[in-house]
Amino acid sequence: MAQGFELFMEEAPEVAKAYGGMVMQLAQTSALDHKTQELAYLAVLAATGREGGLGFHAKSAKDAGATRDEVASAVLVGLPAVGMAAVESLAPVLEAYDQA
Repeated sequence: MAQGFELFMEEAPEVAKAYGGMVMQLAQTSALDHKTQELAYLAVLAATGREGGLGFHAKSAKDAGATRDEVASAVLVGLPAVGMAAVESLAPVLEAYDQA
């Protein structure tokens, strides 16, 4: 878990609880299966340069049945739109996947 998110949970537990509830509700009502949700989320994190959740969601994608190639493809799907921001996320994502 990202250090910033851990601090958020410690310093604002009620807000973190509400945030977690929203995330769970979103996941439960999504038309996407869990693996696809995780791959899509990795794509968003990589495209926006948010490295904090990459390791957690790479492991979650693997646990949901994603292959290493699917995880790498999810990270790189944003390359035409965001350029090198997506590429910079590739190494930490694959490292987290390999360690999961």
